[in-house]
Amino acid sequence: MAIREVKKGVLSVGAIDWDRRIFDELIPLPEGTSYNAYLVQGSEKVALIDTVDPAKREDLIENLEELGVEKIDYVIANHAEQDHSGLINKIVELYPGAKVVTNEKAKGFLMSLLLTREEDFIVVKDGDTLSLGDKTLRFILTPWVHWPETMVTYLAEDRVLFSCDFFGSHLATSSLFVNGDSRVIDLAKRYYAEIMMPFRAAIRKNIEKVSKLDIDMIAPSHGPIYDDPSLIIDAYKEWTSEKVKNEVVIPYVSMHGSTERMVNYFIDALMKRGIEVKPFNLPRTDIGELSMALVDTATIIIATPMVLAGAHPAAVYAAFLANALRPKARYASIIGSYGWGGKFIEQLTGLLGNLSVELIEPVTVKGYPTENDYRALDALADEIERRHKNL
Repeated sequence: MAIREVKKGVLSVGAIDWDRRIFDELIPLPEGTSYNAYLVQGSEKVALIDTVDPAKREDLIENLEELGVEKIDYVIANHAEQDHSGLINKIVELYPGAKVVTNEKAKGFLMSLLLTREEDFIVVKDGDTLSLGDKTLRFILTPWVHWPETMVTYLAEDRVLFSCDFFGSHLATSSLFVNGDSRVIDLAKRYYAEIMMPFRAAIRKNIEKVSKLDIDMIAPSHGPIYDDPSLIIDAYKEWTSEKVKNEVVIPYVSMHGSTERMVNYFIDALMKRGIEVKPFNLPRTDIGELSMALVDTATIIIATPMVLAGAHPAAVYAAFLANALRPKARYASIIGSYGWGGKFIEQLTGLLGNLSVELIEPVTVKGYPTENDYRALDALADEIERRHKNL
């Protein structure tokens, strides 16, 4: 990754991972990602803010060597997860005397995850500052964005917020700044949906906290830098609000066509009532796209056939995912087809305990849907329309 200047004395020295296509063996990365690290050179001291994923260790080390960096006084650890902290011990080894600056909770994580030595730490509290001479770093604790120990670092003189995962996006790009790239907000929403959404209430508080700062730039640890901070802050305010849209998300799976026929009819019924519909055929669905759709939707309808007296495993996964991500949806229901019995309604509703949703009467059919079943789907669409008018 090329070394780029963010501001005078502030350099981007991290790595771009153009080819990575899955994160944590779970999250698809259709656009790759980056691991951003920033070197802040003060008149007296030098700080490295975050490191990179161990798989990209050579990129960071070669950048520091190319710059001729002879000393690093502080390694700022905003977040203990290894894609940011993974090279801390190596940096301390290469630059003897360097201290790892982080909060008490993050220190505990780093000692457990990386076996970092206790004597290598400087522990900071919320609002503490660290002078680099003509530059001052202020540390702001932002717990549950998205781990309990997360913090951000604010470079006061240059008004740059180094936000780590907060406001990030999985995007490999040669551009240092957003520069009007239309992909960035969509990918930031995807990133928020996949890892931040379960902590919506905590994130709202942390948005208020950082919004009090005079910020010219937000420099996350994934994706490009925001030189217009309001772009991402306003988006986060919308995503974390209690507002939902006149939308229905339908994760579905069908084995022999009966459930698919119900879904297709139901989509048309909702569209006729002016409701936006986002169906996801689960065996072919990118879970990131489904997660994004869950951010704003008012209603979730899970559609499934019966498999071995229960829901199809793909539908079970969709319910589990929604329950884990805790979207702000208001309503939920289930539609599906069975052959000889089963309890997929009880099974799926039992998996949605984390959601503050009102369950609307499900529609299930034995075998292929009949005219009576279609009327039941129309009634469900009517009920959703009625409830959405009161949003």
